[in-house]
Amino acid sequence: MNLTQNYSSYTPENHQVWTLLFDRQLHNLPNKAIPEFLQGLQKVGFSRERIPDFHEINQKLKPLTGFEVVAAPGIVDDALFFQLIANKQFPATVWVRTMAQLDYLEEPDMFHDVFGHVPLLTIPVYCEFLARLSGMALQYLDRPDIIDRLTRIYWYTIEFGLFRQPGQKARIYGAGILSSVGESKLSVSDESVKYEFDVQHILDTSYIKETFQSQYFCISSFEQLLESLPAIEEQLAKLREKEMEPAA
Repeated sequence: MNLTQNYSSYTPENHQVWTLLFDRQLHNLPNKAIPEFLQGLQKVGFSRERIPDFHEINQKLKPLTGFEVVAAPGIVDDALFFQLIANKQFPATVWVRTMAQLDYLEEPDMFHDVFGHVPLLTIPVYCEFLARLSGMALQYLDRPDIIDRLTRIYWYTIEFGLFRQPGQKARIYGAGILSSVGESKLSVSDESVKYEFDVQHILDTSYIKETFQSQYFCISSFEQLLESLPAIEEQLAKLREKEMEPAA
């Protein structure tokens, strides 16, 4: 994948879209997102006035966690996606939605990929979970059914995860929520269904791409994600063994 971010190709409208989305979410998220996300925005040096330059981001991000952002043409296939992340390279699209697409897109643009994901890549324990989960996926690329189950873990944590400690309100850490004005309001409200993080429950729960999620799973710490990896691996191994059992 040799795509690069041609920064000079961004138009004034592109930068204006970034500013509108950035301002809207920065106003919306302070009482909804985890503090580490808002701190991460500052650590990577995002500005409301202009689209982030991947080269500038990486100069600040890589010393923190070893991760860097690489340009991607859009949604990449599973093999490439998990290989890149296992190597601490996060693929981000370089195109930006138009003014007419501010509130709905069929596939993620750079605002989702960069604003939603990159600030969390400043958190070492989060990055370790992400890289190790992706490394696990590389062992099952020959089994689309198992990759589908593993993707549910990614979906309900990295993309649509909530953080909740006992006696406290739920906060957002999932990038798909952080980059969505509507879902960032719904997810932490009393209207949404929230479950405690449970590996088996998530593996058995399909997810929704076309609309807001119908349920969310809450972790109490990022260490909880790391500690869940052996249980995830055990369940995936059982799925493989079950397939290999001879028919009675």
